[in-house]
Amino acid sequence: MVSQIKALDNSGVTQDLLNFLNNSTCNFTAVLSAIDMLESSGFTRIRESEEWKLKKGGKYFVVKNDTAIFAFIIGEKEVENSGFKIISAHTDSPCFKLKPHCEIYGDGGVVSLNVEKYGGGIMSTWFDRPLSIAGRVLLRSGNALKPTQMIIDLHSPVATIPNLAIHFNRQVNDGYKLSVQKDMKPVIGYFSPDRIDEYKKNGGLIAAMLCNHINDNSPAEKKISPSDILDYELCLYPAEKAALCGINDEFIQSARIDDLSMAYCGLAALLKDASYDTDCTRIIALFDNEETGSGTKQGAASPVLRHIAERICISLSDSSQCIYRSLSRSFMISADDAHGWHPNYNDKYDPTNHPVLGGGPVVKINANCKYMTDGRGAAVFHALCEEAGVKMQYFVNHGDVAGGSTLGNISSSQLDIEGVDVGCAIWAMHSARETAAVSDHIDMIKVFRQFLK
Repeated sequence: MVSQIKALDNSGVTQDLLNFLNNSTCNFTAVLSAIDMLESSGFTRIRESEEWKLKKGGKYFVVKNDTAIFAFIIGEKEVENSGFKIISAHTDSPCFKLKPHCEIYGDGGVVSLNVEKYGGGIMSTWFDRPLSIAGRVLLRSGNALKPTQMIIDLHSPVATIPNLAIHFNRQVNDGYKLSVQKDMKPVIGYFSPDRIDEYKKNGGLIAAMLCNHINDNSPAEKKISPSDILDYELCLYPAEKAALCGINDEFIQSARIDDLSMAYCGLAALLKDASYDTDCTRIIALFDNEETGSGTKQGAASPVLRHIAERICISLSDSSQCIYRSLSRSFMISADDAHGWHPNYNDKYDPTNHPVLGGGPVVKINANCKYMTDGRGAAVFHALCEEAGVKMQYFVNHGDVAGGSTLGNISSSQLDIEGVDVGCAIWAMHSARETAAVSDHIDMIKVFRQFLK
């Protein structure tokens, strides 16, 4: 069967998106993926500790805590007269994080891991999957305030969370309540008593595993021992690759579609037209920790994006009012995926505003201001979709179903800026494997490009 999507997607966007999802196994590796894209397109990394000397037409990016990244292209006109065009998304997704001293040694030499739930994931979807580990490891450096950092990804299925057989849990299909501490401990393997004693004497199994991984990927002069490891931030992730499915390859299935698909679309839109001059300054802001409320130094509730906008103004203008004038002429598209209409659960959706997969980008509206969308913001995005030649949809919660919030309204507490919350419709949001439509992402990139012109 000839895929309709392949005929539609001549630009290779679909495969690039799949690769981005595969490579971005956690917030740390998502930022590395973004850095690769930006540096390949001629962007220059600048650091918060440096003095910024920016120039018109310059392409720059800055990283915060190695889990958030902000890329921007300086416009050709004065920033106070042209403002900022901002697309925001986030790098984190629900997962399980390893606790310190996480090894649990059980009968028969079986070793499982003590984990903590990050964000609001659908826990049952994590059972019986091959799981790997990614994150950062902090090493001794000789300077207590500046430990050496290494971003790691094991790239192999080293663990699994086995289900309990239905014979021991007859209620499993009747709404069984799961306990993170009891039910969700991943099993990493089994070992002899001698090996376990050796691990216990040398910092534990995880320290040995990290040490082996780092040494296998480092030159001889940079080999480390378990005692060099000060701490770590590690998460489990599903090891299955992103894939197309559906009779015409019309769907994407992957972990972390929410919200890495929107992060990719924002970056792709910026980079496709990066060589073209525009009047305004274009910014892609990929925050971290949206899934836990954004209340960190790299989250949307922090002043990090405002500080970047202020420093752009300071570098380019002598006016003390530049930042205020710039923001008054600015607009933000907050991009976080939306709930797609599920054919099995029609009663959960608003009867007239339920977006379907493949129906185009979605504007998200909430009367209680859980999103930053207002009538003006929605009208702006509607007009952009018309100009880009793509369909658009609305998502509004069922009147009796409470919804969540996202980056837009949180960012509004730091930036006095107009904007709109949008996304692509997906199924199984916060599952270990979500589903989205290929065509929606192609269309979203078209709208983002239209916006950034």
